[in-house]
Amino acid sequence: MRFPSKEIVEQVRRQYPVGTRVELVEMDDVQAPPIGIQGTVTGVDDTGSLLVDWDNGSGLNVINGVDRVKKL
Repeated sequence: MRFPSKEIVEQVRRQYPVGTRVELVEMDDVQAPPIGIQGTVTGVDDTGSLLVDWDNGSGLNVINGVDRVKKL
């Protein structure tokens, strides 16, 4: 896995601050919550992945450059 630069990670953190509501568009994981589910961003890790508390109780991260969400 190729890690993004610190600048990219900071850009993601500015774009998705804690508390931002998102909707899942695409996630490449067999345990993914259903497409269209909404959740709340709780942070961004050092790889630029979003830490999300999904409304169904799942806590699966949104991987930067692989999965997709849209801001609400």
